[in-house]
Amino acid sequence: MPAKNPRVHIVVEQPLYSVMHDLADSEGVSMSTLARDLIREAIDLREDVALAAFADTRVKTFNKKTALSHEDMWE
Repeated sequence: MPAKNPRVHIVVEQPLYSVMHDLADSEGVSMSTLARDLIREAIDLREDVALAAFADTRVKTFNKKTALSHEDMWE
């Protein structure tokens, strides 16, 4: 029977493997679960950085004279 979720095979250096092994043991999870959670966290962090950069660009180009007021938006 095929797996319910797609699989990813990764190769890591021994020091990284050791840290992951220790973290998985201390958290009581499998290395696969730990790797999945770390990947999710990394993606969330990258999204945060991208959204912050987008917000910075918007702030720099904001022109109060041409911006719509709150009242104008809800008319």
